[in-house]
Amino acid sequence: MMQRGRPWGRSIPAAMLAVLAMVMALLGAATPAQAASDAWWNKEWSYRKAVSVDLSPSGVNVSGPVGRTVVLVRLHSGNFTFTDAMPNGADIRFVDSDNKTPLPFHIEHYDATTGIAVAWVSVPNLNGGEKRAIWLYFGNKSAPVGSDEKGTFDPDTMIALHFAENPGQPSADSTANGNNAKAAPAGIDDGGIIGRAARFPGQGQIEVAASGSLAMPAGAPFTFTAWVKPENLAGAQALFSRGGLTIGLNAGVPFVQGPGLAVQGKVALKQGEWSHLAFVADGQAGKVYVNGVEQGTAAGALGAVDGSAFLGGAPGQPFTGELDEVRLAKTARPAAMILAMAQAEGPGGKLVSVSETAEKQSSGGGVLFFIVSKVETVDAVVIGLCMILLALAATVMVSKGRYLARAGKANAAFLRRFRAMEDDLVPVAQVPGIAPAEARRIAASPLGRIYEVGIEELNIRKARWGTQPLTSEAVDAMRAAAQAVVVEENEKLDRWMVVLTIAISGGPFIGLLGTVMGVMNTFGGVAMAGDVNVNAIAPGIAAALLATISGLACAIPSLFGYNYLNSRVTPIASEMAIFVERLITRLAEMARDEATEAELMGAA
Repeated sequence: MMQRGRPWGRSIPAAMLAVLAMVMALLGAATPAQAASDAWWNKEWSYRKAVSVDLSPSGVNVSGPVGRTVVLVRLHSGNFTFTDAMPNGADIRFVDSDNKTPLPFHIEHYDATTGIAVAWVSVPNLNGGEKRAIWLYFGNKSAPVGSDEKGTFDPDTMIALHFAENPGQPSADSTANGNNAKAAPAGIDDGGIIGRAARFPGQGQIEVAASGSLAMPAGAPFTFTAWVKPENLAGAQALFSRGGLTIGLNAGVPFVQGPGLAVQGKVALKQGEWSHLAFVADGQAGKVYVNGVEQGTAAGALGAVDGSAFLGGAPGQPFTGELDEVRLAKTARPAAMILAMAQAEGPGGKLVSVSETAEKQSSGGGVLFFIVSKVETVDAVVIGLCMILLALAATVMVSKGRYLARAGKANAAFLRRFRAMEDDLVPVAQVPGIAPAEARRIAASPLGRIYEVGIEELNIRKARWGTQPLTSEAVDAMRAAAQAVVVEENEKLDRWMVVLTIAISGGPFIGLLGTVMGVMNTFGGVAMAGDVNVNAIAPGIAAALLATISGLACAIPSLFGYNYLNSRVTPIASEMAIFVERLITRLAEMARDEATEAELMGAA
């Protein structure tokens, strides 16, 4: 006879412990004295905002390694409360996703009156496809200036020009190299692609003197990036020139002409519109990118380049238009970084987004934590009970669902063998050609257990009375034995389902009890204090409502789970009831046929 065990009951303790551990961890994370205050970078800062750097398909959809990248964060009155920060933005800080590591940054433009600010933040180890979260902290009126312009760009950046200076002031290098221009550009456009931009009316290019940090030996990697707005596409116009290297436009089409390397783009830039232009030489080839997309490539290594560097034109190649965010690097920037820069810094960039709402440090990190911090002991007990009940219900649903799935597959496997045996019914272990794995699967079948009991009852009668037809009393006795197994199997199917009914019916009432008691305590406290205002009442009522939410959170999943499991239990129970009649009838027929055959053989 097959062993009648509890095939799913043994998994309850492990599953229950796992769910309870998860629930207790969530409850622990939501206790009033913990959570947000522990995660807060520095308690002297009152506010923070989540800043998302999104290289996944939902953002700029960049693939491949990016590395340390300087990203643009635009602040405006729609995503930043300037009145909560210092008038000059000195208290602004950017912190990495671990909420511990401050990130180097500097502010290019900050105007609390108009509600517009632009900041550059150095984010380490970016990779394509990821969505990185960093934090923007503000709200410390006594904070020193936190901007670190010289530390924002990596050591591979030779020069970075924002052109954020006032008209008449020489353009300043934002890196630690100090490669400042000797003079100011001919004009400044306050409405550039990012803050101010340099304007060149076909003359007056700016010069940057040679220095050790600008060294460009033969075969060395090199990257040039800039935002370009041409106002005239006619002729050849130099954007950057140094020694024998020229990066410019020819009838609006980007080109690079240098020692050992010449690259031509494919499509002309649009007149009067901003475009991101990049040139990358890695010692083996040179590539031109427009708006992050490769437009031309040529094999070869760039030869040595030295002397002063010029921006905004060259002798015989004057430039008419505007430049912004000009950067030179002594490394070959990856294509993923070029695309990320173009997508992030242009109009409507999707790389960086700032959340609209700020979290306040005293509230423990948002509305939810603020409400949780107001939960009283009686409500906390009720919420805990509901969560424990939910954990038990989840354990039952998972374990019961697995048991029903195994029982259904095992029943199907058994029925295939049962049909194949036809009238030659034997114990499953004696079926010709049955594999051990299949035998074990059938052993978990409720129908298989009924079958084994029927075969065993028949064999008992054969051993006692020999080969002869079964009497009606014997058939009834065999049916009763099979029905006993059906009852036992139905008990297994229904076992622990009462937990779900308790969660469905009791969870909301337990939660409602906690809410009523919490509201009662709130109004009682207000009456004792004599302070009747919405700020005194609302937090307590909101916290009390968490008890009702927890009760509903316990009941709703249990309701769906109960209905689903019940829809799986009913067919199995019906199948067992039908199979009992089918089995007993076939066993009685088999006993009669064997008796008839024995009688014929004896007569012969």
